[in-house]
Amino acid sequence: MINKITDDALSAVSIVKDGDTVLIGGFGEAGNPTELVHALIEHGARGLTVVNNNAGNGEIGLALLLKAGLVDKLICSFPRSSHSHVFTELYKAGRIALELVPQGTLAERLRAAGAGVPAFYTATAAGTDLAAGKEVRSFNGRDHVLEHAIQGDVALIKAQTADRWGNLIYRKAARNFGPVMATAARKTIAQVRASAELGAIDPEAIVTPSIFVHRVVLVPNPVIERDHLMALEARP
Repeated sequence: MINKITDDALSAVSIVKDGDTVLIGGFGEAGNPTELVHALIEHGARGLTVVNNNAGNGEIGLALLLKAGLVDKLICSFPRSSHSHVFTELYKAGRIALELVPQGTLAERLRAAGAGVPAFYTATAAGTDLAAGKEVRSFNGRDHVLEHAIQGDVALIKAQTADRWGNLIYRKAARNFGPVMATAARKTIAQVRASAELGAIDPEAIVTPSIFVHRVVLVPNPVIERDHLMALEARP
């Protein structure tokens, strides 16, 4: 019987190896698989390349992973925010590399990997510093930059509900990068709030089919990142 659901996050993330490229879902606080990231810190795989929309907030989740010194390179769209001090300090000290990617391009590079498209041209970033060193071609009189797909070794994502096969549904905007990261990774681990009986999820509502999901970790009461940030701001 196929049952991908577990409550052992550490065992689930143990498939991550030193040097892996790890795709981590989330947009701000929405959709962050915080418990999976904390399990990854405990697992201790090093030399990681992490792909995320931003660079973490406070000292929780992704920011804590960076602080632990386990990430060599970050690929993201928004490395600076009001609470991204961990990344800022590491970058200024030369302890982490950054590849800055426009948000739409980041999403498309992930989607392309899942679709088996190795590279594509986009007008985004043409004529800017982000195009430096990249192939540029003109289509219909407009320059386009060649961007390569981002293939992940493992994706860590957060969904709302899963059945035991690993079919996923999400909660509104918390979906964000989860579906494209699931298809772009060789193996996907999903953190969910609830499980459902097989067949209870309407097939028309399934966003990420089970074929893209390797493990499901049940976390009924995930940490709330904004509570952590409020406590951080309240420090004297």
